[in-house]
Amino acid sequence: MKSLWDDAEAERLRKAAGDDPAEQDLAMRVYTSQLIGQEPDLVLHGGGNTSVKTRRRDENGAERDVIHVKGSGWDLATIEGPGLPAMWLDPLLEARKTATMSDEEMVAFLRREMLDQSGPNPSVEALLHAFLPAKFVDHTHSCAALAIANQPNAAEIAREIFGDELSIVPYVMPGFKLSHAADRIHAEQGAGTSGQFLVNHGLFSFGDDARTSYERILRYTTMCEDYLATKGAALMPEEVGTKALDPEAHTAVAALRIALREWGLFAENLALDLRLSEANDCFLALEGLAEITGRGTATPDHVIRIKPRPVIGEATFGVEDWREAIKDFAAWYEAYFNRNAAHADEPKTMLDPLPRVALIRGLGIVGIGRTAKEAGVAADLAEQTARIVLAAEGIGRFTPLNERDLFDMEYWSLEQAKLKPKA
Repeated sequence: MKSLWDDAEAERLRKAAGDDPAEQDLAMRVYTSQLIGQEPDLVLHGGGNTSVKTRRRDENGAERDVIHVKGSGWDLATIEGPGLPAMWLDPLLEARKTATMSDEEMVAFLRREMLDQSGPNPSVEALLHAFLPAKFVDHTHSCAALAIANQPNAAEIAREIFGDELSIVPYVMPGFKLSHAADRIHAEQGAGTSGQFLVNHGLFSFGDDARTSYERILRYTTMCEDYLATKGAALMPEEVGTKALDPEAHTAVAALRIALREWGLFAENLALDLRLSEANDCFLALEGLAEITGRGTATPDHVIRIKPRPVIGEATFGVEDWREAIKDFAAWYEAYFNRNAAHADEPKTMLDPLPRVALIRGLGIVGIGRTAKEAGVAADLAEQTARIVLAAEGIGRFTPLNERDLFDMEYWSLEQAKLKPKA
């Protein structure tokens, strides 16, 4: 990971923000958020979040602590100031004393403390950002970190890599519970640390200025990359230009389209995005591909975009083959829903049971969506997953979040909200 920080650009942005220190802090937060978002191996398609603590005046003219946190629905690569809504910090810190809070209560609570009620909902991890004491906090789902975070002994490996520099947080559902768990662990293990490693989830870094926090997340990601390399399982390079210009020039993809169009969701609007690369070839050639990809997604929030698993076929598949494969996938998804919805805290309504990724052995990876954008997002995440799984299997066993927890993430209302376009 190479730092993209540029002193001249940072100074230009700081001056453009004017004389208000809070606006200068926000400008630096936007700057390094965009730097993180430019690197797909750090975050992809709305993943990750960032924050900055500063001071602003209230309606009485008194200066008070505030925190700006990435808003739900915004992408770090293109984020601007409005995408980092501000909240009064002290009431958020008081939430440490609250033992439980429902998702709906947390969203309402965070909104009540927003300075501008027209802004987007703050990230579901806003309280975690608030509880961490540093001024700047960065959170990513980097590929190298996920190859390690999805190991059965992820915590042990993380301690080997980071020593006492990061505290280790076991998997906890994001939101209120994770904020309290991470805060407790930081209080117990956090002296002298400058970040956190979250099992099955990703990395946090923090610092007193934007550059320090940003370059720490790069450093920790590089440490993960180096560990993989020393084990002979370095991430395969992300290849440029892997997108097939005419997916349906391949008969298996054309047949896939016909089979998918027979389902109501895709009857009128369907886009397919075929990706061809050396990494994809290696991934598709894995022994036990169906079992491996059936374990789950590389990071939990991918599930809302690509479902818990892909549909798998062959380059020789015709329409009838795909009909059977999609029918089997839909039957599996319905069974997955029924066995997990029975344990949910509230009634759930099943989403559509259709795949968003097709793995075609002997050809490539296909993203499936109702629009070209949806299909492209699915293909991007699937290609990234392929590289993560190859590295994870290279050092041990790809062991993502278990099915019950993954279901909870897929059917979590706060995750589904991310799919709604921002106002």
